[in-house]
Amino acid sequence: MAGPGGSGAPIGAGALAGGVRSKVAPSVDFDHSCSDSVEYLTLNFGPFETVHRWRRLPPCDEFVGARRSKHTVVAYKDAIYVFGGDNGKTMLNDLLRFDVKDCSWCRAFTTGTPPAPRYHHSAVVYGSSMFVFGGYTGDIYSNSNLKNKNDLFEYKFATGQWTEWKIEGRLPVARSAHGATVYSDKLWIFAGYDGNARLNDMWTIGLQDRELTCWEEVVQSGEIPPSCCNFPVAVCRDKMFVFSGQSGAKITNNLFQFEFKDKTWTRIPTEHLLRGSPPPPQRRYGHTMVAFDRHLYVFGGAADNTLPNELHCYDVDFQTWEVVQPSSDSEVGGTEVPERASSSEEASTVTSEERSSCKKSRDVFGVDFGTTSAKQPVHLASELPSGRLFHAAAVISDAMYIFGGTVDNNIRSGEMYRFQFSCYPKCTLHEDYGRLWESRQFCDVEFVLGEKEECVQGHVAIVTARSRWLRRKILQAREWLAQKLEEDGALAPREAPGSAVGRARPPLLRVAIREAEAQPFEVLMQFLYTDKIKYPRKGHVEDVLLIMDVYKLALSFQLCRLEQLCRQYIEASVDLQNVLVVCESAARLQLGQLKEHCLNFIVKESHFNQVIMMKEFERLASPLIVEIVRRKQQPPLRAPSDQPVDIGTSLIQDMKAYLEGAGSDFCDITLLLDGTPRPAHKAILAARSSYFEAMFRSFMPEDGQVNISIGEMVPSRQAFESMLRYIYYGEVNMPPEDSLYLFAAPYYYGFYNNRLQAYCKQNLEMNVTVQNVLQILEAADKTQALDMKRHCLHIIVHQFTKVSKLPTLRLLSQQLLLDIIDSLASHISDKQCAELGADI
Repeated sequence: MAGPGGSGAPIGAGALAGGVRSKVAPSVDFDHSCSDSVEYLTLNFGPFETVHRWRRLPPCDEFVGARRSKHTVVAYKDAIYVFGGDNGKTMLNDLLRFDVKDCSWCRAFTTGTPPAPRYHHSAVVYGSSMFVFGGYTGDIYSNSNLKNKNDLFEYKFATGQWTEWKIEGRLPVARSAHGATVYSDKLWIFAGYDGNARLNDMWTIGLQDRELTCWEEVVQSGEIPPSCCNFPVAVCRDKMFVFSGQSGAKITNNLFQFEFKDKTWTRIPTEHLLRGSPPPPQRRYGHTMVAFDRHLYVFGGAADNTLPNELHCYDVDFQTWEVVQPSSDSEVGGTEVPERASSSEEASTVTSEERSSCKKSRDVFGVDFGTTSAKQPVHLASELPSGRLFHAAAVISDAMYIFGGTVDNNIRSGEMYRFQFSCYPKCTLHEDYGRLWESRQFCDVEFVLGEKEECVQGHVAIVTARSRWLRRKILQAREWLAQKLEEDGALAPREAPGSAVGRARPPLLRVAIREAEAQPFEVLMQFLYTDKIKYPRKGHVEDVLLIMDVYKLALSFQLCRLEQLCRQYIEASVDLQNVLVVCESAARLQLGQLKEHCLNFIVKESHFNQVIMMKEFERLASPLIVEIVRRKQQPPLRAPSDQPVDIGTSLIQDMKAYLEGAGSDFCDITLLLDGTPRPAHKAILAARSSYFEAMFRSFMPEDGQVNISIGEMVPSRQAFESMLRYIYYGEVNMPPEDSLYLFAAPYYYGFYNNRLQAYCKQNLEMNVTVQNVLQILEAADKTQALDMKRHCLHIIVHQFTKVSKLPTLRLLSQQLLLDIIDSLASHISDKQCAELGADI
């Protein structure tokens, strides 16, 4: 029986620990070993690891286990377990263990009869056991006794016992290179290769009691992936995801999701991705995919005869791909890993149990600013892994571990790499503005649309930030209203939705737009608030025609980003059933590019005969029929275009420009910081902060002014501007001294998650320098972050030769200068005092 078409990926491990979440930097341990030669003072935060950093860990020595590919790895507690695979000559069935705490390899203890040597199998963890299913076995060296398997083995981590599950009843077809994962106490098996053909069936079996369980075939529905092998699966947000793989001679880069509850597959469209934005990864096979937080991470594989080593990330919530840029120190260091100084030293990754056993001190905000530990980290090489396929990956805590695989020249690898995830809460900017649009709270403009004069309400701040065309319309309406008020006196106010009972709101500004109808205009407004539009249902002509109307508005309003989204949506939705309707509508609306797309679709060899036999073809206008016939007879020459595509500006870019001055004409609230005014926009503040939302809904200040503080502390002007950047467009980059002021801001202002706080914490942990230590000292004193203040004083004492030359030293308050003098006095030893006295 033939092998699975060139190989099978190690599947399933990525789904095991993907849901585990922990802080990137759960504790802080200051390094007090300062010297006068140190220019940049880094802090040793114990388990803290630079976000997005690759590290090369000790490889597996040959005396422990062979280099390999087509194996599996699983994560259990603080260890990675490697099973099976092949070393290029023979199949393997040894079980290796890598301890992530001390970075050591060993053979795992085993008893009982293990599975026969194999590769292309799957392995998953359930409870305190590993389950191995299927795979390809036999003697590959002599090419004898080769066959696929459908057996199921359990390995108990506590006892090392291997046990085969003997299942009565119907069994899945023997297979290899399949996908496997655990969900709801069951093992789920999907697709693979049976020795003759690739599969796309699905089976499941309960893992709670082997005496009472049996295999069941799952009846799948929806857009089921094609038969395939050599692909990974991962579970995220209670869904199973399958990406790319081999489907016969065709390899695709499609991403599919499977709903466990209703057993339905959906192909996740990528047509909504703007040209110029990160595309999905290339089609590939033999790669890995793991889940962490709300993201899927895809690494390696063979992609069109190349072995790429970029790490691709898919955001499940936002349905977008990006290439993860590794931290700058990922490329430092050679391939050799220094030996550990002693067996008592600790690796850079420690367990949550160890973290909790450390004695910690806290500042007033509850962030850990000190941990005592006698252990020092092992210094491991930082290096990007090379491209590879048939490797395996698993997640422990907040890091991904990749082992083995086939690298250049068909060489098996015994390398282990670690990648540090970022687990910050997601940016809620688009969702916050989307909620503002859905709630219609604090609306201050009403658009009067079309001949029917239907009304759609919105917010001047959002609309004028996103659309210059609508901005001009609103300014014209303002001028007209001002002139009307001057001529006729005050108009009766119109109540805006969401206004407080018994309080009159300013009148809604009315803006007439005769060229727009209500339904497509509402879709356009949703885009202005969220940067997205809903994908039309495939094959539904009404939805496609609606998006065509939106596309027409996008052209009129000069919204390049929306224009591209609409065109890509429509082009992806055109099929044999709707192409004539779409083409006719494109001609009527004078949408030239869409009309061209439809004409080219119609005259394709595989489409033309079917289209001209349709009843709808007979009802087309004569000029369009003539154009189709001529296009078929003489296709136009396509001139290559070197012009870059204008993808327009994003919500983030527009709100950034709005804060920096573009929105100054539309400010309607004044924020006071120590009496200094800062004009702002109510709708934006209310969308992003529950504090402002409640204030403007219930007890709007009469004079339109709001005093700014964080609790009883007034932030610095610089920190206040950093907070406004976060509110308006989600910016989190700031000087570290600002982070101390803003650490408690998410709680006080009611931001919808603690993303800002997470960045503030990392900023403080990573960026204390000689140059900014005085500013951080000042901020720590003002915010009563006592541990940070002590640390700053310690740095100042040990680096006083350099700190004393800083001009900002003379700007400190008298009390802080006295604190520095006290620290200097405490640091000077009795011997140094005696030497000073002798000099005097």
